[in-house]
Amino acid sequence: MAKTLTVKLVKSAVCGVKADQTRTCRALGLRKINDTHVLPDNESVRGMIFKVKHLVTVEEN
Repeated sequence: MAKTLTVKLVKSAVCGVKADQTRTCRALGLRKINDTHVLPDNESVRGMIFKVKHLVTVEEN
């Protein structure tokens, strides 16, 4: 079975955040605080998470 990551938005991606970080959150499927999305564990997803690591929490499944 393929590994997955559960990503949760814990801080706002709107105020005081660069526009590319807001777009990265949207690409991860996160729109509002406490939104959770299950994503495949691959390098592209991990790169996006690294870019917004101060806004999200990650749990490996």
